[in-house]
Amino acid sequence: AMRRRRRGWLALLLAALFVFGTVLALRTLRAADALPAGAPGLAEQLHPPGARGAPAGSGPSYDLHAFYYAWYGSPRFEGRYLHWDHALVPHWDPKVSASYPRGRHRPPDDIGSSFYPALGPYSSRDPAVVDEHMGQLRAAAIGVLVLSWYPPGLADDNGEASDSLVPFILDAAQRYAIKVAFHIQPYQGRDDHTVHENVKYIMDKYGSHAAFYKYKTSTGRSLPLFYIYDSYLTPAQSWANLLTPSGSHSLRNTAYDAVFIALLVEEGHKNEILSAGYDGMYTYFASNGFSFGSSHQNWKAIKAFCDSNNLMFIPSVGPGYIDTSIRPWNNHNTRNRVNGKYYETALQAALTVRPEIVSITSFNEWHEGTQIEKAVPKKTLTRLYLDYLPHQPSMYLELTRRWAEHFSKEKEQWLM
Repeated sequence: AMRRRRRGWLALLLAALFVFGTVLALRTLRAADALPAGAPGLAEQLHPPGARGAPAGSGPSYDLHAFYYAWYGSPRFEGRYLHWDHALVPHWDPKVSASYPRGRHRPPDDIGSSFYPALGPYSSRDPAVVDEHMGQLRAAAIGVLVLSWYPPGLADDNGEASDSLVPFILDAAQRYAIKVAFHIQPYQGRDDHTVHENVKYIMDKYGSHAAFYKYKTSTGRSLPLFYIYDSYLTPAQSWANLLTPSGSHSLRNTAYDAVFIALLVEEGHKNEILSAGYDGMYTYFASNGFSFGSSHQNWKAIKAFCDSNNLMFIPSVGPGYIDTSIRPWNNHNTRNRVNGKYYETALQAALTVRPEIVSITSFNEWHEGTQIEKAVPKKTLTRLYLDYLPHQPSMYLELTRRWAEHFSKEKEQWLM
């Protein structure tokens, strides 16, 4: 009996030590997080009460926009892999380029990404995939999918024309109460005239769909919202023809008026965006410090500039960045995810400037490792992929959902 009692005391002592150690570790973690008061803690975030699917009464946040890519293809749907077989992009300096590998990836085991999707190298045309994506967006409380778009018949260098997919994406989004906005990509010959045609085409063809996103302006109008990627490639005076009320073919106060958001890369772009007649700016890149616009430390100043010029500032936050699977020479722009800390730091930086909308780079830009889509651990004979361990594949969706709730609570405070 004596021995049994001693064993009991020992077990109790060990349990007490374990509890003490855990409390200490958690406290250290909290301090290291330096999370602001009221911000969701990691433990609640990763196991939020009732975060399975979309709980009753909590709809998606239409102030949370995620950049979405529908350029992926697989043998079953396109007859071959698209984008997963991405080419290794050579460095612009031939001397540097010579010391890096060339060629293409060979899916399904070798893909153009440092992470591996839970759905495998999928097709953007697969109805089951699109439906799963909508479920993931909804679980993350993301209300607006921002679709990377090229005009009919055009595509990027690694894909095929995808405008034909739009109706199918709109229908799927509608089933999940998600809205779709358009991210107009640069293409050969894009200018103020062709973008005029693009906007008319998109609004005529998709504008009456229930899932087509409209932004409610401060004057109470509901207008479509367009993100224009690499807008700086076209001079401000050309954009002004389209976007200022006195422009030669202005959209302002016409049936095709909309909210136009330009990409801010360099500091000098701020004034160009203003004189071009844009309604706001976003920063896109998920690599903090990569550009003036994507550096969190500059967001306060950018927001002040926007506020004083009646422009909208839409900061873009990302979970990390790694594009060395397609740009092997670019490792200086890699940003480690630090188990979700990098993402939380970006989200906190965005919320600090009290934006109206926050954009997420990205839902599924796998080449640049900015995806919040579910990823799984994978190892082949030649490759070891990164993963979200020790967390679940849905980790970044759950983090996003937590911050979406935090964002809407903060917004109520700002309005008071």
